[in-house]
Amino acid sequence: MQERFWQAIVANDAAYDGTFYYAVATTGIFCRPSCKSRLPKREHVRIFHGRQAAMAASYRPCKRCRPDGIRLPDEAWVAEIKAHIEEHFAEPLSLATLSEQFYASTYHLQRTFKRIAGVTPLMFIQQIRLEAAKKLLITTDLAVQVIGAQVGIANAAHFATLFQKKTGLTPTEFRQQPVH
Repeated sequence: MQERFWQAIVANDAAYDGTFYYAVATTGIFCRPSCKSRLPKREHVRIFHGRQAAMAASYRPCKRCRPDGIRLPDEAWVAEIKAHIEEHFAEPLSLATLSEQFYASTYHLQRTFKRIAGVTPLMFIQQIRLEAAKKLLITTDLAVQVIGAQVGIANAAHFATLFQKKTGLTPTEFRQQPVH
């Protein structure tokens, strides 16, 4: 494998997209050079100059970077984004990181997500975080600021303000309610 191809894979260099595709022998999947998937071991990588050649060698297209050019229907795409948010809500998530992860402009992701889900991606992230916070408030004795940090809102004051704005109660008041 030429060094420039390997460096393009390491750097997730979108400038090489369409120039070549790389396949990973251990997974049976092929990707664009810009794919954000985990970096494979160099010895497992095979280079193809066309996606048809990769498929002819029995490699499947990556579901993340879609090197076959087939886009998911918007509903399925938004479902994937929602599942990603539900799994990674405690991590730093922004419209920019989601659009990079799901290969779309921030504008397209925001517009499509809102049309399908009825809320913006950031509103959905907040909903998931607040639901997780409610569960922790009910089931643990953790301090409010610790719960905020665990659900991805590190600033305790922001967490308490947001929680009260969305539920009508402070986190402490919510925790003290007899029936949830």
